[in-house]
Amino acid sequence: MLTRKFKITLKKVASFFSVIRGYNIWVIALAQYLSAIFILAPEKRALAILLDWHLFLIVVASILTIASGYIINNFYDAKKDLINRPKKAMIDRLVSQETKLKVYFTINCIVALLMFFISWRAVFFFSTYIFLIWFYSHKLKKIFLIGNITAAVLAVLPFFGILMYYKNFYPVIFAHASFLLLLIFIREMIKDLENMEGDLIADYKTIPVIFGEKITKIVITLLTTITLIPVYLLIEIYDVGYMDIYFYLSLIGLLLFGTLLWKATSKTAYLKLHFLLKLIIVAGVFSIVLIEPTVLIHGKKLISTY
Repeated sequence: MLTRKFKITLKKVASFFSVIRGYNIWVIALAQYLSAIFILAPEKRALAILLDWHLFLIVVASILTIASGYIINNFYDAKKDLINRPKKAMIDRLVSQETKLKVYFTINCIVALLMFFISWRAVFFFSTYIFLIWFYSHKLKKIFLIGNITAAVLAVLPFFGILMYYKNFYPVIFAHASFLLLLIFIREMIKDLENMEGDLIADYKTIPVIFGEKITKIVITLLTTITLIPVYLLIEIYDVGYMDIYFYLSLIGLLLFGTLLWKATSKTAYLKLHFLLKLIIVAGVFSIVLIEPTVLIHGKKLISTY
């Protein structure tokens, strides 16, 4: 039988897992490795990439930095989340604000230490990344449009870190990045529609707060239309193997998204749209293997060496 103390400890662990959104972090790590194998360094053997300890440290530093970002964001949004996400906020509050800050600074110190084993450039990159996340959580997210743009860029930066590591600046990489950036930007605006009540009370200058739902929907529709440009490039211009199947399906998903967007009038409806976008993004992560499925089917590149 579980003791009361052990039950409290389990609840706090679950609370911290909620704060750092542990359900998202493993997807980011997987996305980084798949991007490295299939997009960012396709000329390298998969096994060499998987066994590269420098890359491993970069991925670990990335997920730790993102986790610390969730912590500091949760710290600053505590009051707003009580309005927008009351159930999640009550779970998150099982861990004190003081404990969150201690863990936040500890994680950031670990990241800096890990990057010393890579290079001074890596230390500078992740130090800048940590600062930008803090500055976004503390100031930028309240500023009109800047908050949305910064959130989207910060979400893509971990992949830019791996790109800088391999120094392979293929045009197809930027097409993939543009598609992901636009999806995340759209998702941020949907989140603003979800959180209008809390943002209004917390004095966040979001597009829905300033211009209302209709104008926000028009902007989101324009952004969704612009997303067709990188999709066209990835299907018709660049060779992405069988991943073009994913992009065709994502077009259907975005068409459904656009239709449901103009019918949405409640927070529940916006949550469903948020989930649909998240599904498209996560599906994109797993679909990366379709660029060259023989890596998984036959294992030719995986078991090969230089």
